[in-house]
Amino acid sequence: MAANRSRKLFVNLPVRDLKRSVEFFTKLGFAFNPQFTDDKATCMILSEEAFVMLLVESRFKDFTKKQICDTRTHTEGLFALSAGSRAEVDEMVKTAIAAGGTHAADPMDHGFMYGWSFYDLDGHHWEVFYMDPAAIAQ
Repeated sequence: MAANRSRKLFVNLPVRDLKRSVEFFTKLGFAFNPQFTDDKATCMILSEEAFVMLLVESRFKDFTKKQICDTRTHTEGLFALSAGSRAEVDEMVKTAIAAGGTHAADPMDHGFMYGWSFYDLDGHHWEVFYMDPAAIAQ
């Protein structure tokens, strides 16, 4: 297997109300691929290489033998998204909260990296971060 081969990433997440989730993430500026969208699933585009499949819980269960994580009491993962600036981090989190999401943690400022986080409508934990390219080069 080629170690340097570029790969696409598809994260699959269960949602309780697909329409409501699409409205939420649309407010955050994301688009969806209509080729992979129906009444049970949609493909949210993060970039040319990364996508999030939002699947109603009944459809999600078709892909696993395990129980779906109860995100009200458990964390299934931390999904980190890069931003182009500190202001973009703040804007995305504030928009998520205004759209019905909830705060996951207070902002974290490490100098070279700044981040803030929120839970979406289904309790999935999203981290939004900015890393200063000049600080990383040092």
